Amino acid sequence: MNHDDFATEPVRGLPERPPQDETILWQGRPQTWPLVKQALSFWWVMGYFAFLALWRLVAAIDIMPMGQAIGISVPFVILGAVVAALLILTAWVQARSTVYTITNKRVAMRIGAALTVTLNLPYTQIGSADLDLRGDGTGTIALTTEGDTQFAYIVLWPHVRPWRFPARPALRCIPDAERVARLLADAAEKRVTMPQIAPVTGSVAAE
Repeated sequence: MNHDDFATEPVRGLPERPPQDETILWQGRPQTWPLVKQALSFWWVMGYFAFLALWRLVAAIDIMPMGQAIGISVPFVILGAVVAALLILTAWVQARSTVYTITNKRVAMRIGAALTVTLNLPYTQIGSADLDLRGDGTGTIALTTEGDTQFAYIVLWPHVRPWRFPARPALRCIPDAERVARLLADAAEKRVTMPQIAPVTGSVAAE
């Protein structure tokens, strides 16, 4: 039986329905294969297992027949294939459970496979956004937040700029990243430059 864990969301990717003056401009999620390569270091891990298999083969080829030397190297190849499958599965689960939302007021990130959390980042609290664009058009948009808000790296991972502390939330491995970055920049500029009118409390003396 198919079951949608997020069927209770009033709006996909958001914990509550946005106000009437807030408009969703874009929603997306990471692409699985770029996430495997970039966030999970797929080719580095595969290279490690390839090195182990080759090292075992070279070490054994002088003391036993070629067939046996290949035979004792095969377990490393099988182990590497199992790890590859686990990495791909992890990236797929992370991508499936993630929704990035850009509105005219904020960036929202519903993240987490086992423990789901939603980050709401108003434009007034975002200091900058950096785009890491890849050749296939995918990219990562890392956000720098202002104020005292701090994020735990382990909670954000893999939706975080790698090896940067304090942790910076990031829209990881999204398609058409350059267009999304321009959309975010335009929305943030309009929101930040919009005059903020605060209610005045107390009485005003008449002249």
